[in-house]
Amino acid sequence: MADNLSEALKTLKLSTADNASDSVEGCLDCLLKALAHNNIKASGKIQEMGVLPMMPSLLSAQNSCTAKVANVIAEVAKNEFMRSPCVEAGLIPPLVHLLNCKEQEILLQTGRALGNICYDSHSLQAQLISMGVIPILVKLLGVHNQNTALTEMCLIAFGNLAELESSKEQFASTNIAVELVRLFRKQVEHEKKEMIFEVLAPLAENDVIKLQLVEAGLVECLLEVVAQTVDSDREEDVAQLKTASDLMVLLLLGDESMQKLFEGGKGSVFQRVLSWVPSNNHQLQLAGALAIANFARNDGNCIHMVDTGIVQKLLELLDRHVEEGNVTVQHAALSALRNLAIPVVNKSKMLLAGVSDVVLKFLKSEMPPVQFKLLGTLRMLIDTQADAAEQLGTNTKLVERLVEWCEAKDHAGVMGESNRLLSALIRHSKSKDVVRTVIQGGGVKHLVTMATSEHMIMQNEALVALGLIAALNLDCAETDFVGSSLVQVLHKLLTDERSAPEIKYNSMILICSIMGSEPLHKEVQSLAFIDVVSNLRSHENKTVSHQASLTEQRLTAQS
Repeated sequence: MADNLSEALKTLKLSTADNASDSVEGCLDCLLKALAHNNIKASGKIQEMGVLPMMPSLLSAQNSCTAKVANVIAEVAKNEFMRSPCVEAGLIPPLVHLLNCKEQEILLQTGRALGNICYDSHSLQAQLISMGVIPILVKLLGVHNQNTALTEMCLIAFGNLAELESSKEQFASTNIAVELVRLFRKQVEHEKKEMIFEVLAPLAENDVIKLQLVEAGLVECLLEVVAQTVDSDREEDVAQLKTASDLMVLLLLGDESMQKLFEGGKGSVFQRVLSWVPSNNHQLQLAGALAIANFARNDGNCIHMVDTGIVQKLLELLDRHVEEGNVTVQHAALSALRNLAIPVVNKSKMLLAGVSDVVLKFLKSEMPPVQFKLLGTLRMLIDTQADAAEQLGTNTKLVERLVEWCEAKDHAGVMGESNRLLSALIRHSKSKDVVRTVIQGGGVKHLVTMATSEHMIMQNEALVALGLIAALNLDCAETDFVGSSLVQVLHKLLTDERSAPEIKYNSMILICSIMGSEPLHKEVQSLAFIDVVSNLRSHENKTVSHQASLTEQRLTAQS
C-alpha cells in the first residue's frame, strides 16, 4: 500500500504539471483508498511529498476529478496536524469558489473539506464569513433541500458559524429563518430536528433573527413539538420538550418578537404559553413562568396580565414548590412576579391577591438565586405602599433574615438586595414601629455600611433610611450609630469630591438629625464639621449650598 501511495503521489505531481487529467483520477482513487486504510499515515505521506500545493490548480480545473480532489482534502483535514498545511497551501479560496457550482457531489465534498479545515478555528471560520460563504450556503440549503447529505452539511456549517458574533448580521440578511422553519416542518426523526435546533439556538440570540423566526412560523412548530412530547417519558422526547420550550423563551427575549406574540394579551401563542404554568411538567412550568417574566417587560403588558388573573396562576405554582420545590421554577415564578409588580397600579392589586404572604414562605430558602428574587419582589411590591411596608417591616422573622443576608459576603446580589429592602421598609413606611424592629434586629450597622456603597442609588437609599431612624427613634439607635462609626462615614462622604450632590445633601440632613444625641454631637464637634459644611456653601449645586448654610447655622447654634 505504501509503495502504491508513493507511486501515486509522484504520478499526481507529474500529471498536475503536465495537465494529464486521465492519469489524475487513478492517482486520486489510490489516495482515497490509502486514506481509508490509514488516514494519519497517508496524510503524513501526502504532506511529506509536497502534494497539497498542487491541489488549488486541480480544484480550479473543475472536471470529473474535482469531487475526488475535494474528498481527498476533506479526509486529510480530519487530522489536526494537516489543517495548517491545507491553509498554507492556499486551499480555502478555490474551495469557497467551488460552493457556487451546481454539481451536488462537488458541493458535498467541498463543504466537508472546508468544514474539516476550519474545524474548531474561530479565525478560519471568521475568514469564511468574510469571504461570503453564509449567503451561498443558505441558498444551497434552499435549492438542495431534497439532498439529505447536502442538507446536513449545510446545517453543520451553520451550527459552527452561528457561534461567531460576526455571522449574525450576515445570517440576518438572508432568508435563513424561512429555510430552517421549512426544513424543520418536514422532519420526522428526532436526530434531524435536534440538528436544526442546534442551529436555531445560537441564531435566535440575535434580535433581528428572533423576529424573522417568529414571522416564519417557528413558534407554531415549537408548540407542536411541546404538544407531541409533553406526556412522554422517553429520554429523547424529554430532551426535545426542553429544547423547544427553552427556544420559545429565548424568542421572547427580543422586544419586537415578544410584542408580536403578545398581541395585546389576546395572542394564541401567549394563551398557550400561559397554559403551561398549571401543568404537571416541571420543564413546562419553568418555561411558562419565564415566558411571563419576558412578556412582563413593559407596563402595558404587566397591567393587562395582572388584570387577567395571571398572578393567581403564579401563586398557585409557587405554592406547589414550597416544600422540596424545584429551585429553577421558584426562581422563574418570583422573577415573573417581580416584573409584574413594577407598574404602580399593579402593586396594591398584587398585595390584595396575597403575593407577599406566598413570597414570605420562601424566606427559609438556602438558595441564593431564590433569595435574590424573593427580595427583589418584596422591594418592588412595597414601593410607595406604606401599609404593606409597615406590615412587612414589623415582621420580626423577615427583618432577622434580612439582617442575616446583609452579611452574605459570598453572594453580593443577595447582600445588596437585603440592604435595599431593609432601607425600603423604613423609607416607604416612615413608621416608628418599623424603625424599632430594624434597630432591635441589628439592622442599623448594615445601613451605615450601605451608605459607603459604590452605587450612588444605594448610598442615597441608606442615608434617607438612616435620617428617618434618627428622626423617629434617635435614643434607641444612638448606640448603633456610635458603634458603626456613622459620624466618620458622613465626614468621609462630605469631604469626598466624588460624592454626588444628593449624597452631600442627605448627609447634611442626617447630621442635623443626630445633633440631639450627646455622644454623636461630641463626635461631630471633634471632626470639625463646621469647616467641612462651610466649604460646601460655595457648592455649584444650589440645593447643596443652601442646605450647607442651614446645617452650618444649626451646628453653630449647638456648638
